[in-house]
Amino acid sequence: MYSLYKNYKRIFGLIGRGISYSFSRDYFMKKFKKESIYEVTYEIFDIPKIEDVLRIFKNPSLKGCNITIPYKKSIIPFLNKLMPEAKSIGSVNVVKINEEKHRIGYNTDVLGFEFSFKKDINKLSYKNPKALILGTGGVSRSVSFILKRMGIPYRYVSRRKNKNFLVYEEVNQYLLEDHKIIINCTPLGTFPNIHLCPPLPYKFLSSKHYLYDLVYNPSKTLFLKKGEEKGSTIRNGLEMLRIQAEESWKIWNSLK
Repeated sequence: MYSLYKNYKRIFGLIGRGISYSFSRDYFMKKFKKESIYEVTYEIFDIPKIEDVLRIFKNPSLKGCNITIPYKKSIIPFLNKLMPEAKSIGSVNVVKINEEKHRIGYNTDVLGFEFSFKKDINKLSYKNPKALILGTGGVSRSVSFILKRMGIPYRYVSRRKNKNFLVYEEVNQYLLEDHKIIINCTPLGTFPNIHLCPPLPYKFLSSKHYLYDLVYNPSKTLFLKKGEEKGSTIRNGLEMLRIQAEESWKIWNSLK
């Protein structure tokens, strides 16, 4: 495996499963070229199970990586240290490998989501808004962290019955009228499965709703299209991706 990257002094990458759709490699390779950063590469590490991450971590040139679905929580036992925010949230999307070969977990999803989300919400001037978070994976924890910080009450919606979560069958007209913000934290609708979307009663959406999809490929998912058809304000996850990517680069190059 190492021979594949023998020409690079520094290796970075994205660790996840079923992630061939990701823009991350293209984003960083363009960045390296534009900023004349040499002897460095960014690779896609698509692994079937989290234990395979140990094989990736053995590469002495690996300096850092991003973590995506479905490993943002399950990566934690393989790290030596968590930064306070990542520890509080219980989700990691950035790993830095320092000079001592310690693997340190960070969360920059919160920064990316907060910046784009807060900007939109301020423009919409909601009074006492409530939110539905679709999905209960690692990134949903980052979203709930920001909602809590902004004082926005929220409820999770999951496929599985749980006393702490709603199930999709419970989302009805009255619930949607009471929750104007809907945030998709599931991979439903991601390329190539663009025909999929969370099973909601979209007919009850209106121009008063705001739909945020953390998916960015395609740029307009079926979830967002259905909201747009009802006049809802929509946003995809591309700006969030760009912000968290730049924050990742700062972390990997910091001396701390």
